[in-house]
Amino acid sequence: MAAAVLTSRAPQQLSLMSLKKVPLPAGRPRVWYETHNRRLKAMRLAIALLDTGVYQPEHAPNRKIRSTAELIGVHPPSDTTCRMVRALIRSGR
Repeated sequence: MAAAVLTSRAPQQLSLMSLKKVPLPAGRPRVWYETHNRRLKAMRLAIALLDTGVYQPEHAPNRKIRSTAELIGVHPPSDTTCRMVRALIRSGR
């Protein structure tokens, strides 16, 4: 996944319309890329759960996280990713 840079056309029109993708740095160990992508996936899932009204980690069992992943179109997360999602929700209090 590439990083994104915000650009705006007018001061009153700040949006995510134009995102410039930046490639990930080369030469890192494979585990670094796997961890990076796992964190991005966990963030996407945590945001989606928060948008649906799940504000407590206790209300986000693996089944709920995996059904949310299906709704937003990402592969089903592993148990480790589900734990990361709950940790993100917990830290957002």
